[in-house]
Amino acid sequence: MRIVGMAVAIGLAVVASGASAQQITGAGATFPAPVYTKWGEAAKAAAGIELNYQAIGSGGGQNQILNRTVDFGASDAPMDPAKLTEGKLLQFPTVMGAVVVIVNLPDIKANEIKLTGEVLADIFAGTITKWNDPKLVALNPGVKLPSLAIAPVHRADGSGTTFVFTSYLSAVSPDWKSKVGASTSVNWPAGAGAKGNDGVAATTHNTRGGIGYVENAYATQNKLVTTQLRNKAGQFVEPTMAAFSAAAASGDWANAKNYAVNLIDQPGDKSWPIVSATFIELPKDPKDPARSAAVMKFFDWAYGNGDSIASGLEYIPLPAPVKAAVRSVWHAEIKGPDGKPVM
Repeated sequence: MRIVGMAVAIGLAVVASGASAQQITGAGATFPAPVYTKWGEAAKAAAGIELNYQAIGSGGGQNQILNRTVDFGASDAPMDPAKLTEGKLLQFPTVMGAVVVIVNLPDIKANEIKLTGEVLADIFAGTITKWNDPKLVALNPGVKLPSLAIAPVHRADGSGTTFVFTSYLSAVSPDWKSKVGASTSVNWPAGAGAKGNDGVAATTHNTRGGIGYVENAYATQNKLVTTQLRNKAGQFVEPTMAAFSAAAASGDWANAKNYAVNLIDQPGDKSWPIVSATFIELPKDPKDPARSAAVMKFFDWAYGNGDSIASGLEYIPLPAPVKAAVRSVWHAEIKGPDGKPVM
C-alpha cells in the first residue's frame, strides 16, 4: 500500500478562476490540511480567492503569523493568551477533528486491537516494549499478539497533533503528566520522530511493530490500521464519525476563552477520547487589510458551504452559534489603519 503524500508543504496552490483572484497565504497545522485543501479547491470559483497554504506544523504556523510572514497562521494547539495579546492576534476555530492511533502488526485488522490511555502512555514512555506484554494480552483476549518489539513513532516537529495527543496522555496518566507533560513538542522518552501527520503515517506503515498517532483523515485516506480506545466511561470505542461527534457535542464553547475549548476525554459511553478543535490566528491590525478581508471571506465561505466537505473527511463542523459568534468578532476586532472594520 502506498502512503498518499498529504503535503508536508502542501503549497496548496488553489488557483481561482480568472486573473483577478485575491491571493492569501497561510501556514501551520498539518491536522486540518486535508480539509483546507478540499475547501480551497471547492472555493476557488465561488469565492474568487487563490489560497497558498503551507502545512509546516502548528509551531511553525504560530511563529510565522507572529512574524507577519503569512496572512494567517493555523494551529491545533491554542496559542498562549499572552502571545495572542502581544501579537495582536484574533484566534478562531474552523473545524473539530480526532486523533487516532495507528499500528503496523502482522495479521491484525483495523480496530481489532484494544488500548487504554494508561497502556498507551506506557508504550510511548518506553516501559511497555513488546506487543505480547501481559498488559496488552489482558486487554485483547483472543487476539494473537506477536512477540515483536513495539516501535513508537511520534512527531519530530512542533505539532498541534502532538499537543492534543500528549494532552490526552496527561489526562489519563499521572505518571506521563508529571514526567513528560503536554505540549506541541515534548522530550519523548522512546521512539522515532517523523515530520508531519503524513510522516508519522508513512513511518508507522513502513515499520514492523510500529505504533503512531495521526489526525483521522490521514488514517482514513491511507487505509491505515487503527485501534479501539477505552473512553472516560470505561467503554472501548472505535474511531468513527459518530464517536467523534459524541465527544464534540460536550464542548463548553460558551466558557472557552479565545475559543480554546477542551474536548479531551469527554464523558459519554460513545465518545472518542481524543478530539480537538483546530484554530486560525489572524492579525487584528493587518498590514494589508484587503488580504485580511479575503482570509475572512474564505473562512466565511467555508463556514457556510464547507460542512459537507468536512464531514466527508470525518471532521466535525462547528455548531452554528459558534460560527455566528466568530463572524461577529471578525467585524468587531479586525480593523484597518483607519480604524474601520475590514469586513
